Amino acid sequence: MIDLTTTLSNLKLDNPIIPASGTFGYGVEMAELYDLNILGSISIKGTTQNARYGNDLPRIAESSSGVINSVGLQNPGIEKVINYELPNLAKIFHKPVIANISGFSVEEYVYCAERVDKISNVGLIEVNVSCPNVHGGGLAFGVDCEKVAEVTKAVKKVTTKPIYIKLSPNVTDIVSIAKSAEQAGADGLSLINTLLAMRIDIKTRKPILANVMGGLSGAAIFPVALRMVYQVHKAVKIPVIGMGGISKAEDVIEMMLAGASAVQIGAANLIDPLICKSIIEKLPELCERLGIKKLSDIIGAA
Repeated sequence: MIDLTTTLSNLKLDNPIIPASGTFGYGVEMAELYDLNILGSISIKGTTQNARYGNDLPRIAESSSGVINSVGLQNPGIEKVINYELPNLAKIFHKPVIANISGFSVEEYVYCAERVDKISNVGLIEVNVSCPNVHGGGLAFGVDCEKVAEVTKAVKKVTTKPIYIKLSPNVTDIVSIAKSAEQAGADGLSLINTLLAMRIDIKTRKPILANVMGGLSGAAIFPVALRMVYQVHKAVKIPVIGMGGISKAEDVIEMMLAGASAVQIGAANLIDPLICKSIIEKLPELCERLGIKKLSDIIGAA
């Protein structure tokens, strides 16, 4: 019997597979396709204090081996998430979830964190300081060590649940950012978010996205994500959730060897809504072939 369990701070997961924020909504639609309780956890759609429409259309641009999105944190606001989305999710998913929050000021991060911290089916809070799609938002915080530390400290003061800081890859030194979050009290780290990218329509000679630039996700960014998870795991003592281009069971093993305690699957959900279920089902056989009896034993083994 292969042991697929893993741990994020005080949260024990049946397996390391977590749908990434922004690619799984609040789980309700996906529950029509399969029993979500096979998942390790779910990182819900990113939430801000107030409802947001998001960026202007078009918001999506295709790319080989990936997709560029400029959604702009579209969400119904923290109060609706707390009063409607999370209770509805609790009816169909009977495990703790990961609440992803974002903000345009330290005060907004604090407000969202304090509110969601009180919700019983929230197991940990993922603080997005890295969204590259909103002017003056996450990017301004995520590329600066002092700002990352400031947000981390402020959020930790008002919460009792583990805080995982979601890091941007759009920096020159991911390790220094990670260390800043750890030193400021972060319980864990999530990385990477999307890479800043763009496409141009050669017929109109204009950028395809209304916002000009957006975040590249998908298989194209996997080697970058793997490298950054490896670097950060070697530099910190707190758990790392790895993400970025994971699309098969072999990617999960590779990411955990690099240092991830769990993984999030994002863009692959948009291609195949059953991808998380498929990977969970394939992991035991793959582990057996590789001589892995306990999945958590390989964390950082590379």
